[in-house]
Amino acid sequence: MSELSAAAELARNAATPFERAEAMPVSVYTSRDFLAQEQAGIFAKSWICAGRAETLAAPGDFLTLEIAGEPVIVLRDRDGQLRAMSNVCRHRMSVLLEGRGNARVITCPYHAWSYNLDGSLRGAPAMERNGSFCKEDTRLPAIRAEDWKGWIMLALDPDLPGPDEVFAGLDDLVGYLDMGRYTETFREEHRWNTNWKILAENFMESYHLPMCHSGTIGGASKLSEMVCPEGYPGFNYHHILKDERVPLALAHPSNTVLEGEDRRRTWLLALYPSLLITLTPGYFWYLSLMPDGPDHVKILYGGGLSPDFMADPEAEAHFAALKTLLDEVNEEDRGCTERVWKGLQSRFARPGALSHLERPNYDFARWISARIPAE
Repeated sequence: MSELSAAAELARNAATPFERAEAMPVSVYTSRDFLAQEQAGIFAKSWICAGRAETLAAPGDFLTLEIAGEPVIVLRDRDGQLRAMSNVCRHRMSVLLEGRGNARVITCPYHAWSYNLDGSLRGAPAMERNGSFCKEDTRLPAIRAEDWKGWIMLALDPDLPGPDEVFAGLDDLVGYLDMGRYTETFREEHRWNTNWKILAENFMESYHLPMCHSGTIGGASKLSEMVCPEGYPGFNYHHILKDERVPLALAHPSNTVLEGEDRRRTWLLALYPSLLITLTPGYFWYLSLMPDGPDHVKILYGGGLSPDFMADPEAEAHFAALKTLLDEVNEEDRGCTERVWKGLQSRFARPGALSHLERPNYDFARWISARIPAE
């Protein structure tokens, strides 16, 4: 009898009712074949976050990334419009730009073909003798880009419904905080030795807070107060109540709009597949994940303050306190998630039963399984 594929193992896992659910099978994390299926069936067919739109403030500001192996440029054009396009030259297929920066013109480092900020071809040296070449017909292929609630959202799939439809229901939960008005104050890139799903799942549940974060935020909330309901089709969520030990998580003293527990409620939002947002009355932080092999994950890590705290004369001090805390929390998460990856290599590794506090992980597994066909 042949072994089940990772997709088939996951399908069997996802068919189990939540009351008897187990963690995802080991192969779902370790299989290179399954990762290839994820790239084609998930990352190439979903909205992927490239950070906050305000980071591309001026015409010519750009950033680069890869989505499912596809090199992409995201930029602010001369008219102030957010655009995304292929980062591959239309001549001999060199990658055009790297990293982040500002460019008046996109110039290929190989043969100096150049492109305007709208992707149209600007110049092509020494091409006048080729009768098949038409400058007007040559441009960088466009990729869908939307400024959605302050987030840069990208999609390779031209037929994918818009973010408002895919993430329908989000405003009903957190619209009152209006995260589009929050200001990013830091943005970093990291690479950890763990599978992208391990880190995503770690974010989705706060069951690990008392132990993994015992040195920082673990004591600021109680497991008995955590609410982990069934998720929505495009995302899952849970929320916890923070106390005065994390003052930036509470509403600013000048805020007269928020009342009761909403003044200390922290939302943890996992927008499938890989945008993870912590949203509080005082600040936000996020991770946007991209797999880098089964054993590593590339992480875009950023965050900032609510309008109330940004307007505070002590905003710089608020930011410093926030960043110190978040870096410590992040380092604790790195230790926990890298240990899970190491444990998955064991011959004795087997998925265990899920707690009621891990309902979001169950929803995540079912969402993945629905997009990766079992043979």
